[in-house]
Amino acid sequence: MWHISFVSVLYFCLLLIISHQTAISADIINQTCKKCADESIVFSYEFCSASLQEVPESNVTNLQGLGSIAIKLALDNATNTISIIEQLLTNKTLDPFALACLEDCSEHYSEAITTLKDSIKIFLEEDYDTARRLLTVVMTAVTTCEDCFKDKEGVVSPLENENYSLFQLSDIALCIVHLLSLVVRSYNQ
Repeated sequence: MWHISFVSVLYFCLLLIISHQTAISADIINQTCKKCADESIVFSYEFCSASLQEVPESNVTNLQGLGSIAIKLALDNATNTISIIEQLLTNKTLDPFALACLEDCSEHYSEAITTLKDSIKIFLEEDYDTARRLLTVVMTAVTTCEDCFKDKEGVVSPLENENYSLFQLSDIALCIVHLLSLVVRSYNQ
């Protein structure tokens, strides 16, 4: 009898710990996304929260872990977008101008992938200033890709959703890097 009660109490305590940890991690995701959205007019709280909560590891992490997850999500997005671009480039019905833009975008995304790989390493080394510069380079590349299609009236970017996603994921990572750099600065003072 005592054994059953002890197991029940132990199980109940374990459930409390797990639910408390989940609440804490959901809080860090929500607090981080809210803080970032409050500081930027282009930052999407909804996109941030949904993106980070989709990754199981984000439920048991801290701010450093969220930053790493955001950069990895951006890298996955860029890698998937390269595949989409390659498929679109085989579409001979596309406007020649759009095909030229896709070629440019392919170069920008290839560079973004390299930059994101570098930024993960640098981020984990806690070189936040360099990580911020690299993430800004990625955001600029995405903007340049999207803007190419706007140079000719009537041409619509077939990468609008992918560009938006990579921009937002990079912005999430950039904001987290900024928040971490503030913590480091206040600690060093």
